[in-house]
Amino acid sequence: MLFPIGDDNSDRTTTPLVNYLLIALNIIVFVFFQSLGGNDNFTYAYATVPQEIVTGRDIDKPVVIQNPVTDEIEGQINLQPTPISVYITLLTSMFMHGSLMHLLGNMLFLWVFGDNIEHTLGRARYLLFYLVCGVIASLSHVFMNMDSYIPSLGASGAISGVLGGYMLLHPGRRVRVIMLNMLTEVPAVVAIGLWFVFQVVEGWFNRGASGGGVAYAAHIGGFIAGLVLVKVFAIGRGPGVRTA
Repeated sequence: MLFPIGDDNSDRTTTPLVNYLLIALNIIVFVFFQSLGGNDNFTYAYATVPQEIVTGRDIDKPVVIQNPVTDEIEGQINLQPTPISVYITLLTSMFMHGSLMHLLGNMLFLWVFGDNIEHTLGRARYLLFYLVCGVIASLSHVFMNMDSYIPSLGASGAISGVLGGYMLLHPGRRVRVIMLNMLTEVPAVVAIGLWFVFQVVEGWFNRGASGGGVAYAAHIGGFIAGLVLVKVFAIGRGPGVRTA
């Protein structure tokens, strides 16, 4: 598996302020609002619960979680009252994370790939693109898990949209990756393409199961949204849109 750690920014002439802001917000929420993952009350109040989105009804009671394959009871989640519309959790959840490693992994991907998309789209369009891809990613997860009471959270759906847009606009850009304990460079289409194949394969083999806590449907949905929407958001940007 390839692990990206950087890319070619030699042609980027703008400071990616929105990307920096997104990274900062994710860190602030995890550290101060989620208390480094220890504040379950906040997490369960503002994460996206598929059953809440499907029904439009806030669920603020303990729910028993069963394995969808074996019907064995896996535990209990104490869902908390959501002081906002449950539909707004489609936005709030994308700034929350389940663990420090979850946060660091997502922020690394956003740091590597987000700045180039912001440079291409412009700051306002990039922010809207990021949020729209994140919402579509969350809805993709909800669609595939309509009966689930398990909260979902994380920036990976929105970041998957960034990856989709990056691969379409900059397929040949060199990406520094760690591969087989070696540092090397590969075209973006290889680095991101292999990542997407992994999401599809893992999502297929984990369909109907917990998936190890990974929302593969959100990753796939966000990535496809990025592919489809990035050129729409780039309309009128002229020479700022590069395809290599």
